[in-house]
Amino acid sequence: MTRLALVTDAWHPQVNGVVRTLDTTRKELEKLGIGVTMVTPAAYKTVPMPTYPEIRLTITRPSRVYRELDEAAPDYIHIATEGPLGMLARRWCKFNGMGYTTSYHTRFPEYIRARAPIPLSISYAMVRNFHNAGVGCMVSNGTLEKELAARGFRRLMRWVRGVDTVTFDPDVPPAFTDLPRPIFLNVGRVSVEKNIDAFLKLDLPGTKMVVGDGPALPALKARYPDTVFVGSRIGEALTACYTSADVFVFPSLTDTWGLVQMEALACGVPVAAFPTTGPLDVIADSGTGALDEDLKKACLAALEIPRDRCRAYALGFSWEESVKQFWENLQTANRIHLSTSKAA
Repeated sequence: MTRLALVTDAWHPQVNGVVRTLDTTRKELEKLGIGVTMVTPAAYKTVPMPTYPEIRLTITRPSRVYRELDEAAPDYIHIATEGPLGMLARRWCKFNGMGYTTSYHTRFPEYIRARAPIPLSISYAMVRNFHNAGVGCMVSNGTLEKELAARGFRRLMRWVRGVDTVTFDPDVPPAFTDLPRPIFLNVGRVSVEKNIDAFLKLDLPGTKMVVGDGPALPALKARYPDTVFVGSRIGEALTACYTSADVFVFPSLTDTWGLVQMEALACGVPVAAFPTTGPLDVIADSGTGALDEDLKKACLAALEIPRDRCRAYALGFSWEESVKQFWENLQTANRIHLSTSKAA
């Protein structure tokens, strides 16, 4: 059996697109007969991340991580995050002369800048060095690929995400039927980098709804008392929130893909967003969303989009194809690395 070690600092109980992507990828790889060892914070002591306690950072001796990887004896290793576990896994690969692939899930430099006055140039230098030391860096879309290439990232490979069209089903009964319509919905981490304030300050008809939890939730609740905040939801309860909505509003300027956009579309809900990385590639010219620098204008335009068009579009993004692309990238990157090493 071919063995893969998948290392990530983002894992349950975190509820976000990165965790859902990696967990689904693991499950689909195992269906293909690939043995997957997950190296996650679940096995280690963690402490709250400063300014963002919902995210916990692993505290451990390097030898424990090295032992876990030794015991996994992987044929391939994929490091999904640039956190403590990711850094230790990188060192293990270096000690053992083994190549590793990475994936660029999060605009880490922009997240840091939203909380501390650290220049992007410094943060990007650190992140770039981490990814460039690998044999391949997987990115979710063409817009992000061009941006990272311009910043000096090398060996970029495309890995398009999928969406669970069974769980996210437009036929799931809505959870909210008595709110003034139209309902404009946002789902995700409630934190400063998600730019939710840009959505909530809009003068829109009907109801604004936010699903999720995070450090910015108390302040937004106080600032926008007319908004319906329903907290975190998963599974069918989350789907019922999506099917309650008329428009899904995605105000983020920092996401690299935005899996929640695909979940909304799978539920038949059109998207309103800024024309930036993520929405530009998820929505593109599909006619399933409205992108505009004026977010209110995008929200109102999205009301006119047929729901069945959104569902039909989402059906084209299967997790099976996404994971097949991931696995092909992994093999290709390592094959090129090995052939180049032998030639040198």
